[in-house]
This record gives sequence, C-alpha cells and structure tokens, in this order.
Amino acid sequence: MSDITYDDFAKIDIRVGKVIRAEPYPEARKPAIKLWVDFGPEIGEKKSSAQITAHYTPADLVGKQVMAVVNFPPRQIGKFMSECLIVGFSDAQGGIVLTTPDQDVPIGGKLH
Repeated sequence: MSDITYDDFAKIDIRVGKVIRAEPYPEARKPAIKLWVDFGPEIGEKKSSAQITAHYTPADLVGKQVMAVVNFPPRQIGKFMSECLIVGFSDAQGGIVLTTPDQDVPIGGKLH
C-alpha cells in the first residue's frame, strides 16, 4: 500500500452517528443489517447496509454510536440505497467488529 498525504486523509469525512433504526436485510447477497443513522443537524439521517451480522443483531444496534464515511456517493445494495459506509475491523474469522468511540461523544463529530 502506498503512502498518502494528510490532504488525502482530510478528504475522507468520517463521523460518529447514533443508530436510530435497524432491520434485518435477508434479501442482500451477503448477510447484512439495514441501518438508519442520525449524524446530527449538519448531516442528518443516512442509511447503510452493513455486513455486521456475525456479532450484531438489529436489536443490539439501536442507540449505539457508530462511525461511518459520510461523503461517499450513495450505492444501491439490492433494493436498498446505502448512503454511508459504516466502518469496522475484521476479527480472526472475518466477522466485522464495529469501530466505535469508547465514550459517548456528540453525534456528527468528525474523526480527527
């Protein structure tokens, strides 16, 4: 992987949001959960299809703070329009573990 500059990093808008709704997405090709995330008044609510079923159920996610890239263009995932990319890390088996702040922070906050 090649090095990037700080200016390259600054182009990626990663924000913290709060999951306000979550539903199973059985129609997805890979198991996923549909999320509606509130990023505060500046950005508002965005939807995402997240392949996070190895460690989470929809009930686990409502009220949880998550981090997401909010400046990607929307992407059609089956019949669902995903408007942001929820970020996480793969565990040893390939399941995604969400990236979250270790304390509550104001929603809409930008990663520095």
